[in-house]
Amino acid sequence: MDYIKITETPSNHDNLEKLDTAAILSKMNEEDQKIADAVAKVIPQITELVDALAERFDKGGRLFYIGAGTSGRLGILDASEIPPTFGMPHERVVGLIAGGDIAIRKAVENAEDDRIQAWKDLQTHNITDIDVVVGIAASGTTPYVLGGIADAKKNGLLTAGITNNPGSPLTVAADIPIAVNVGPEFVTGSTRMKSGTSQKLVLNMISTALMIKIGRVKGNKMVNMQLSNDKLVDRGTRYVMEGLGVEYDEAEQLLKTHGSVKKAIESRS
Repeated sequence: MDYIKITETPSNHDNLEKLDTAAILSKMNEEDQKIADAVAKVIPQITELVDALAERFDKGGRLFYIGAGTSGRLGILDASEIPPTFGMPHERVVGLIAGGDIAIRKAVENAEDDRIQAWKDLQTHNITDIDVVVGIAASGTTPYVLGGIADAKKNGLLTAGITNNPGSPLTVAADIPIAVNVGPEFVTGSTRMKSGTSQKLVLNMISTALMIKIGRVKGNKMVNMQLSNDKLVDRGTRYVMEGLGVEYDEAEQLLKTHGSVKKAIESRS
């Protein structure tokens, strides 16, 4: 290993069990404040990925996240929020986790150590060379992720890797490495904390910027969101009111007739 495994380095804080509750929380917050600055340093790499994704999405391409444990769950979370937020079909952004869907709630022993399973999982989605695979692994060494990235590259797909260890195998394997150095975890090695938070921020940036680039946002509004509950219908109605300058009842009727804010506004333009 010719790199420093930052995710395993000792915490900046010790004797945690001797601290009172307020001190524990304050020191956790002190560490968390470093995360956004670390993410800011990799914006050029995120930019490269988003622009490449937008180009492929315009051709019908898809985004796949692969990961194990916390990293896999965060990919699934991000993917699951795209249809309701932006009205995209579920199959356009897909999260896959080592061990399958059961691993979302319960750890599956040794699943992350299988180097060939990720490509098998991807193949069930009829993957093509205009799709993009993003591997997520705080350590940058997870076999499930490394194997999936390697096989995706062999088959002509663009790959990216989100990790918290600069210089790790994932940064070498992926076409676009996104290495967020958040420093040691508050509890040594507990990557569900700072590393996981940084991954969530990066995933938010990737998917939201992509949706903006491909026209799923108008101004600053989610004009393609699914109208799946009363709160969202009310929000959509207010967006139509603002966009068209009409009263609430008329806006609500237009929204329900056309099925989305975007279509409701376009019906009067």
